Amino acid sequence: MSELNQVVTARRSAMKFIPGVEIAQEELDEMFGLAKYAPSAFNLQHAHYVVVKDGARKQAVYEAAFKQYKVQSASAAIVVLGDLEAYKNVGAINEGLLNLGMMSKQEYDATVASVIGIYEGRGQAFQHEEAVRNASLSAMQFMLIAKDKGWDTCPMIGFDPEAMRKALSIPDRYVPVLLITIGKEDASRPRPRGYRKPVGEFVTYDGF
Repeated sequence: MSELNQVVTARRSAMKFIPGVEIAQEELDEMFGLAKYAPSAFNLQHAHYVVVKDGARKQAVYEAAFKQYKVQSASAAIVVLGDLEAYKNVGAINEGLLNLGMMSKQEYDATVASVIGIYEGRGQAFQHEEAVRNASLSAMQFMLIAKDKGWDTCPMIGFDPEAMRKALSIPDRYVPVLLITIGKEDASRPRPRGYRKPVGEFVTYDGF
C-alpha cells in the first residue's frame, strides 16, 4: 500500500480529542503551506482559514457550534471560509506570469476580462457556489495533510454561520463553509468505520 493510500484510509473524522494538546503555529503554517497547492478554479484560491486557539475566542466558536464538546477539547478550531470576491484578484494573481514573460499582455488582458466576465455574468449564486466548492477542495487537502503529519481532524457543518461571523469579525466577502477541529484523537473507545458504498453503487461510466 502506498503512503497516500495509507493516509487516505487512515483519515477519519475524530469525534473526541485528547484535551490540552498544544499545536504550534509553525506546524500549522507548514500544513497550510502544502494546502495552498489544492486546485481552484482559474487559480483564484478562494479558501481563507481562520485558526482559533485563544481560549476566549475558542469559547465563542464553541457557542456558535452549538456547544459541541470536540470544539473545546480540540487543539484548534479552524473556520474555513470561501471568498465571494476571489475573482477580483485575477489580475494580481496573474501579474507574475505577465512580468516573467510567460503570458503576453494580450493573454493577460483576455484572462482578466474572461474570469471577471464569467463570475459577474453568472451572478451572486454562482459566486457563492464557487466560494463553497473551491474552499471545500482546499479543506479536504488540508485534512489529508494534517493526517499525514500525525494530526486528527473533524469537518463540521453544525454551527450558526452568522454567530460565527460575529464571533470572529468575518467580513461580508467571506462565506463560512465549514469548521475543522484538529488535535489528537482520544482513541480509548475506537468506533468501527461506518459503511462505505462499494464502487459499483456510486460510480457509473459514460452516463447513467
